[in-house]
Amino acid sequence: MRRANFLAAGLIFLGSLVSCSSDDSNGTVNNGSLTEVTDTAQNGTWTVTFYEDDGNNETNHFQGYTFTFGNNSVLTATNGTNTYTGSWSVTDSNSSDDDDNGSSDLDFNIAFSTPASFEDLTDDWDILEINDNTIKLIDVSGGNGGTDYLTFEKN
Repeated sequence: MRRANFLAAGLIFLGSLVSCSSDDSNGTVNNGSLTEVTDTAQNGTWTVTFYEDDGNNETNHFQGYTFTFGNNSVLTATNGTNTYTGSWSVTDSNSSDDDDNGSSDLDFNIAFSTPASFEDLTDDWDILEINDNTIKLIDVSGGNGGTDYLTFEKN
């Protein structure tokens, strides 16, 4: 009888494993290719909905700005009055140092020289999540170990 109960429990356990799925069909690109990430970013305009610098929420620095990830690495931010131009790219860092935060080896590179508050965006960000409507990025500083988070949402 014990053997039959053990066998039944084993079959139930195996059945539960088979029935579990990892269907990630929500449009998330998480570990997408360079082309997928680039195409997603270039498709439409974006706003910064969250920016945290070392634990300080500084999202308000980007309020009212629309960001366009254009061709030839041109990144434009405009609020209707002011327009700032920077650069952007997606590269494959091809290293294992990014794996500790759940991100991929793709880097989402942003560079602005002005205004001063936009210079905070200048970094080689790791991609936490990307889908048709959201780009979530993270950067762990090598110097002070601080963590920054940046989220763009499509307009």
